[in-house]
Amino acid sequence: MSLFRCPICAAPLIREGRAYRCSNGHSYDIAREGYVHLLPPNKKHSKAPGDDKDMVAARVRFLGAGYYEPLRRTLEEEAVRYAEESVCLLDSGCGEGYYTAGIAQALREAGKSPRTAGIDLSKSALRHAARRDKETEFAVASAYHLPVADTSIDLIVNCFSPMAGEEFLRVLRPGGRLLYVVPAPDHLWELKEVLYETPYPNPEEDILYPGFSTLGEVKVENAITITDHEDLMALFRMTPYCWKTPREGVARLEGLDQLTVRASFRVLAFQKDA
Repeated sequence: MSLFRCPICAAPLIREGRAYRCSNGHSYDIAREGYVHLLPPNKKHSKAPGDDKDMVAARVRFLGAGYYEPLRRTLEEEAVRYAEESVCLLDSGCGEGYYTAGIAQALREAGKSPRTAGIDLSKSALRHAARRDKETEFAVASAYHLPVADTSIDLIVNCFSPMAGEEFLRVLRPGGRLLYVVPAPDHLWELKEVLYETPYPNPEEDILYPGFSTLGEVKVENAITITDHEDLMALFRMTPYCWKTPREGVARLEGLDQLTVRASFRVLAFQKDA
């Protein structure tokens, strides 16, 4: 049985060959790479929702070089810490699956028995995710309309993606956990200094959500020195700054051969109230 349910009638989905099917006759073909499209047409807000090919390619290059490895290791450790022996895990906004694959592998190495799924709006990202991790189910879907049954998930991971609180509460079992990653105030500060005349820090505030209790927070901070110009431009292209940086700032960045920046994250852990 799949962790996914039919987005039309909410019946359980069963994988049969190259498709997912429900008992009411709805069928969803599996793409060549291994993901399935479960986003109903009326939930699409653009022709090609999610990150485009260029942003995905930038993230694949940058993350593949290991610059954010400390964050992935921390997520792996936190997932192992909070997961039961038999765990159903959902990565909401999984992108190209860099963190998903690492967490799933860490859970298996810790002797746990994970069933893992990831959703994202970007087909370009999911092509990479499904090729990377054959043990995880991946689907094109929205965090605000998860194709997942009520109270069926033990642990949700959400890295820099929208906090769909109501949906997370719906799909998490009572006592289920959520790992939520947000940038710390000084994240990529040195990059901002290059791009903007007057950079500002990310806001740091107490993050509280109805229906959840806070379990704790881990801060991940490390300095990364980027000596490859293409890696530096990949970092820029995978951030929201790519869409809102003045031409002069982009020109300053393009003139650099290397840059040392702070990578700073907050990994917040929550538990669904019983």
